[in-house]
Amino acid sequence: MARILIVDDAAFMRMLLKKILTQAGHEVVGEASNGKEAVELYKKLKPDLVTMDIVMPEMDGITAVKEIMKIDPNAKIIMITAVGQEAKVMEALKSGAKGYIVKPFQAQKVIEEVNRVLSS
Repeated sequence: MARILIVDDAAFMRMLLKKILTQAGHEVVGEASNGKEAVELYKKLKPDLVTMDIVMPEMDGITAVKEIMKIDPNAKIIMITAVGQEAKVMEALKSGAKGYIVKPFQAQKVIEEVNRVLSS
């Protein structure tokens, strides 16, 4: 079981991810709706893993990844991306993200990627 922070500006996506993750036995310790909140919550909660949307208001996911990696170079972050955002995913991976999930996602794919990143 991992302690996970979910970051997405869409409440529906956060709810969906939370359901998938908790049903798989993980604990969702926090939720953020933008990158700025994500960085603050990461400092406070020190989660085992973060799911991070790319396109968000105030601070996007890529900038948030860079900020979190400054705080914790070993942070485990999985990007949540829409089809057609390959360039942004590559930038996020270069910035320190450990994996990605493409929306619309299936529960099984989410769990597989979470388990892969947690065990790396």
